[in-house]
Amino acid sequence: MSFESMPRQDLLLAIDSLAQEKMIDKDIVIESLESAIAKIAKHKYGEEFHIVAQIDRKNGAIHVKRLFDVIESPESMGDEYNPNTMLTVDKAKKYASNPSVGDVVEDMLPEPEFGRMAFQTARQIMTARVREAEKGRQYEEFKDNIGDIVSGKVTRIEFGNVFVDINGKAEGYIKNTELIPNERLAVGDTVRALILDVVRSNSSPQILLTRTHNMFMEKLFTQEVPEIYEGIIKIKSVARAPGSHAKIAVETQDPSIDAVGMTVGIKGTRIQPVINECHGEKIDVILYSEDPAVYIVNAMQPAKVAKIIVDEDTHTASVVVSEDQQSLAIGRRGQNVRLASQLTDWNIEIMNEVEEQEHRTKEFKEKTELFTSALDVDETIAQLLITEGFRTIEEIAYVEPAELNSIEGFNAELVTELQNRAKAYLSKKEQDYFDNGHKMGINDDLLKADFIKRETIMKLTEADIKSLSDLADLASDELIDILGADNMSERLANKIIMKARELAYGIVPDADEE
Repeated sequence: MSFESMPRQDLLLAIDSLAQEKMIDKDIVIESLESAIAKIAKHKYGEEFHIVAQIDRKNGAIHVKRLFDVIESPESMGDEYNPNTMLTVDKAKKYASNPSVGDVVEDMLPEPEFGRMAFQTARQIMTARVREAEKGRQYEEFKDNIGDIVSGKVTRIEFGNVFVDINGKAEGYIKNTELIPNERLAVGDTVRALILDVVRSNSSPQILLTRTHNMFMEKLFTQEVPEIYEGIIKIKSVARAPGSHAKIAVETQDPSIDAVGMTVGIKGTRIQPVINECHGEKIDVILYSEDPAVYIVNAMQPAKVAKIIVDEDTHTASVVVSEDQQSLAIGRRGQNVRLASQLTDWNIEIMNEVEEQEHRTKEFKEKTELFTSALDVDETIAQLLITEGFRTIEEIAYVEPAELNSIEGFNAELVTELQNRAKAYLSKKEQDYFDNGHKMGINDDLLKADFIKRETIMKLTEADIKSLSDLADLASDELIDILGADNMSERLANKIIMKARELAYGIVPDADEE
């Protein structure tokens, strides 16, 4: 924009046009032009002066001023006195009728002439200021859109990273690791992706895009299925092996609606666009359930489950299938069971009926040995207890005596003795636990924690985690690294750490964090 000899109303129109083109506030353009004019004026009148320029927002008139601070005397300012920017009250009367100490007086200067070099300087300053404002606008606009899907054209590809022009507003890029495996994009292709993050930078903001994130698939279904968009059907969880296989769990509170059928659509009309966008990814839509056993059975589709055993303490499920269903349940390279585990956030073990029988036999033997040793009884009594459904010494110690008394061959005297022995065993076990913990330097606050298994607490000492605050300071991935991914899911790790923070520091998670 050249404002040399430009009529002032035309100057305002040019400012409006530039502001609209760059989608920034008009005042930002005016302020950048004022800075440019002030720079030119300083070059003409002297850099040592405090010179400002103002553009009248109504008529476009340009006012250039030299400003002075009114002081009592040079001596009163000491080393800070500057004759180029300060005037005493008497000298300030030249520019104001009744100045007083602390006022700022103005010396109106002629508008500088805008020669070629001056114009170049002004344009450079304006361009820099407008570009900075444009970057700020882009950052503010896109940071509020993290988690949204955007569409754009591929402008270039460098080292496998794809750069995308987002509707002419900004440039985003998809790292090669965030692209669906085996898909090939070319310059000029239109591509959809999820905004993963927006990062400030010295150039334009970096808009990080992804096509592999679980939320990308979730947002695609939101666009394709009106009932999901309206909240009638909710997506509870998504698990993906991008480009290969995915599972998505849905639910609805409306009993008249088939959540799975609505999501898939008649003859797959709703799910097919999502499959196409995800490069042919096979998608299993399953029904969510609050009952973990039902949920896991659903998640194992297309395999048919014969039996399931869930362990709430270890968050582990043993899924039993017939031999001809085992390979389908596991999936190619373990993909089906892995996705089911990710979807449900349960550790899932697959076994066929023969393996399950062997497992039960082994477990029966181990329980028999435990009861025989802990209660000092013979195998017959131990196996009777197991057959009646008792699995732990705690159950025997604290169950209602009548329940034990109902076992054939048991009487009140035997029941009392068994429960006394069970309690004595648990008491000694408790004392041994604290004695060993103190020897290892573990604080009582961690030893007494009832939200984490005692075996896990002992394992934590290998990483020098010996107090609740030590545990609270961990990130979930650090806890998983210490205990192993097979023993600790991300959900359980987060739950443990949040509870430790609550107890150690009084930090109570809000509903979203929970």
